[in-house]
Amino acid sequence: MAKFLTNREENYAQWYNDLVIKADLAENSAVRGCMVIKPYGYAIWENIQAGLDKMFKATGHVNAYFPLFIPKSFFSREASHVQGFAKECAVVTHYRLKMDENGKDIVVDKDAKLEEELIVRPTSETIIWNSYKNWIQSYRDLPILINQWANVVRWEMRTRLFLRTAEFLWQEGHTAHATREEAVEETKRMLNVYADFAENYMALPVIKGYKSENERFAGALDTYTIEALMQDGKALQGGTSHFLGQNFAKAFDVQFTDKTGKLDYVWATSWGVSTRMVGALIMAHSDNNGLILPPRLAPLQTVIVPIYKTTDQLEKISEKAGIIKADLEKAGISVKYDDRENYKPGYKFAEYELKGVPVRIALGPRDIENNTVEIARRDTLQKETIPDGGLASHVAGLLEDIQSNMFRKALKFRSDNTFYLDKWSEFLEIIDNQGGFIMAHWDGTAETEEKIKEETKATIRCIPFDSPEEDGKCIYSGRPSKRRVLFARSY
Repeated sequence: MAKFLTNREENYAQWYNDLVIKADLAENSAVRGCMVIKPYGYAIWENIQAGLDKMFKATGHVNAYFPLFIPKSFFSREASHVQGFAKECAVVTHYRLKMDENGKDIVVDKDAKLEEELIVRPTSETIIWNSYKNWIQSYRDLPILINQWANVVRWEMRTRLFLRTAEFLWQEGHTAHATREEAVEETKRMLNVYADFAENYMALPVIKGYKSENERFAGALDTYTIEALMQDGKALQGGTSHFLGQNFAKAFDVQFTDKTGKLDYVWATSWGVSTRMVGALIMAHSDNNGLILPPRLAPLQTVIVPIYKTTDQLEKISEKAGIIKADLEKAGISVKYDDRENYKPGYKFAEYELKGVPVRIALGPRDIENNTVEIARRDTLQKETIPDGGLASHVAGLLEDIQSNMFRKALKFRSDNTFYLDKWSEFLEIIDNQGGFIMAHWDGTAETEEKIKEETKATIRCIPFDSPEEDGKCIYSGRPSKRRVLFARSY
């Protein structure tokens, strides 16, 4: 099956697209720029949802749901916000269809024009803060810590499955606070949740930092981000957390009475990650044989494949496989016994490699005689034959080792492809021929940032939190700089 994949080294973009389709994760739909997420791809997203949702609730957040449609007038209340999303908005203008005069075609009923046009949700700050106005009167009503799992529409012109689609799934947190300090603390807390999830569930090392003014979320005073490096040397923004100040509270007149009786505007945050995380999983870990999924997010952690020639052999293998399966499930390991008769073992091995199942167990007549099993791990493709006693404990340990090994490998890749540069000529050579993360000095001006983007297509991914102060010269302008920032080409 893997032979149908384009070689990753020859054409990374085509390899990625082949893998998404061949591994049954998603496909393009009849609607331009939108995707159908297939069951296996959705199962990965469900595991991402479950892990994040548990972490959100552990930090005091609750889930709610707000309308898909937003009155156009709401957007005009926060000028920078509407400017940031205007080009991507899908607009509903009418509410009814009818047959044409010839009775052949369905057309828009021009008499059914909406009094006010509706925007299909690109993000929910405006509709949510309109509700918060009714919910908040006093400091006793704060904080509000709400998350929403939803779909959004941003009319992208150039789309790629999972990475950038006109409609995608995500979560968006929207919180309201009595003080600036509380809101800033919340913004940082949620970025740390994202970083924790990326590293401990996705086996994906990330760099935490804040965006330059040019790269901030529309309507935010500060945007914090986690940035990861993909295997083709491009950066991927994994998640963002925004300190919104009092911008949306002022736009929707959301005020509260504080403990001293003074009236003040509420402080806000918003934060989100999307199905783009599935794309990150694919691009950070997978190879020319297919997906390599971290065990903590894999829909299926273990598969048992019987190897047999006769019905009698299959019966004995199936009996043993049933015992193994039950032991693994008792240990909390998801497992499938694949006894399909219309596919040979070699086909099944290739299929589960393609789908990134972390551990494969092969069971044949000789294994039944010797009380052994053959185990193969997806991350290294190594095989070993071991006694079947204590197998559940062994597999559990193996899954943990695979999870850790995937993180170590990704971290080494990032380390090997992070460059501290001081010369513009070196910057150009690395960005054009190799890619990766470039840590370089920047003079802090939007003009220089824009010039670098125009000439190289590289952007400031973030100003890392842990980037130390050091005197230097901007890699482009030569002007003084106090800190290195992270440059890369990105998705």
